[in-house]
Amino acid sequence: MLLRRILYYLNPVNLFKREKVDINLRFMHGINKISILLFLVCLVVMFIRWMNR
Repeated sequence: MLLRRILYYLNPVNLFKREKVDINLRFMHGINKISILLFLVCLVVMFIRWMNR
């Protein structure tokens, strides 16, 4: 259930969906999505580097 919500939140189709909310809230959600994606990329890079040792 939690994984499904995270995948829905990070879905690229939903990334640029127009929401009728406050502009500040839209920017906050955009920054949160970028932060989560960067975190996941860093985890993958760290795992790959760990496997190459």
